[in-house]
Amino acid sequence: MSILEASYIVHRLPAWPVNVRKQVVKAPRLHFLDSSLICALLQIREPGQLRQHPLRGAIFESWVVSEMYKTLAHAGEQPILHHYRESWGLEIDVLSQRGNNLHAVEVKSGATAAADFFKGFERLAERVQEAGLSLNIDNVVVYGGETSQQRSTARLLAWRDVGKVLA
Repeated sequence: MSILEASYIVHRLPAWPVNVRKQVVKAPRLHFLDSSLICALLQIREPGQLRQHPLRGAIFESWVVSEMYKTLAHAGEQPILHHYRESWGLEIDVLSQRGNNLHAVEVKSGATAAADFFKGFERLAERVQEAGLSLNIDNVVVYGGETSQQRSTARLLAWRDVGKVLA
């Protein structure tokens, strides 16, 4: 595993180290930094195959993580990314804490935005408040659609605008 990480083939996304609940899952999540490699390993050769593949969401999430990783690395910053998951359901795909700013990112491969894309953000804000943390939370949903827009609870970013996640 360390060779794959040192070769920038995979990245272990550790759990957010801030202990806001006892039910937090501490296991890291594994993401491939090269989505074409994971598609080749899964024998996905054409876009149509990816659209129907049962791992499409996980592949899309790995792609978003890799783009966030590259954005930070190219800006000269250490790419410190985390995930948050509780054993009873609350999950945020990617967290990036930079000073007092916390970017909470949900990744959805669907092309149409749905209300459930935004459901975890309010609960995360409650957890942060309960823990007595003073963080400005920027909620972002990256989805497989074409239109970016500001919603009342989060920014909805089209996959093409993934570079703006940490803006």
